[in-house]
Amino acid sequence: MLFQNDFKVIDIHGHLPGKKGSGFIKRTEIGDQYNTERSKRMMLSWDFPHPSEETDEKKAIPIMDRWVQELDRYGIERFVFLTAEDNDDLAKKIKEYPGRFIGFAHHPIENRDALQELKRATEELGLKGYKMFGPLVNRKLHDDSLMPVWEYLAEKQIPVLIHFGLLGRAGGIVEHQNMSPLSIFQVAREFPELPIIIPHFGAGYFQELLHLCWSCPNVYVDTSGSNQWMRWMPYHLDLEILFRKTYELIGAERIIFGTDSNGFPRGYSYRYLQDQVRVCREINMREEDIEKIFGNNARRLFNLEIGVKSENVTQ
Repeated sequence: MLFQNDFKVIDIHGHLPGKKGSGFIKRTEIGDQYNTERSKRMMLSWDFPHPSEETDEKKAIPIMDRWVQELDRYGIERFVFLTAEDNDDLAKKIKEYPGRFIGFAHHPIENRDALQELKRATEELGLKGYKMFGPLVNRKLHDDSLMPVWEYLAEKQIPVLIHFGLLGRAGGIVEHQNMSPLSIFQVAREFPELPIIIPHFGAGYFQELLHLCWSCPNVYVDTSGSNQWMRWMPYHLDLEILFRKTYELIGAERIIFGTDSNGFPRGYSYRYLQDQVRVCREINMREEDIEKIFGNNARRLFNLEIGVKSENVTQ
């Protein structure tokens, strides 16, 4: 049992199957071999199932039914999907269980019809946020051409989740004008009513993320993923340091839990939830703050009923 009083988790970071291939990854034979070796090591390190373990019986279960089974198994109340084949595909799938799933629009902000598609996705399809990849936007994020999108998001106070930092695997992006979370600084400062969520503790840009959070009270930190990027830093970081430093700077109100769970046979990455809750307890967070991080902050963003409030627990 991870929580008191039947508290239920909301996970803000998941993905449904999308278009095959990653256009931003430079494919080479050497890179593909390197990625295969790294994937094998990760599956062994994290005890993830191999795709060969996926049985025909399990494959036959409709995907959203499988996700509901996963949420029930691990006590997750709602799960936010950020991407799918496209906005229509995502909206169609989450409508199968509207009380369990929330969806974000995801389409290039540089498209000429980006604002029109965003309005359609939120006003007609019922999606509740907007997902972006900073390093895939080939102009400044505060470029005049993008301002109508930011203005609409801010006016409606629609949460936008923007991936910064390392993107992809071998052949992926490690250098770009929008690599750092600081590239959203001017937008965040100009639109203080716009909730901006940055996942994976900045994915290699933790210092820059903390600086942005210090300046802009509308910036939230998403905890999702294995956060293996910590091992590639020139100084020591671990999950406890990430939580402690973020908590010391911005408190619990702007930290939002996620896993980055993204498919089967792996399913829901419960290990990430366990590790993050353990760290929060080991640094002696109040129970109320733990509940904010693992559900109630997301409930406030999406105007959902706040979960049960527990008594404080100290160790």
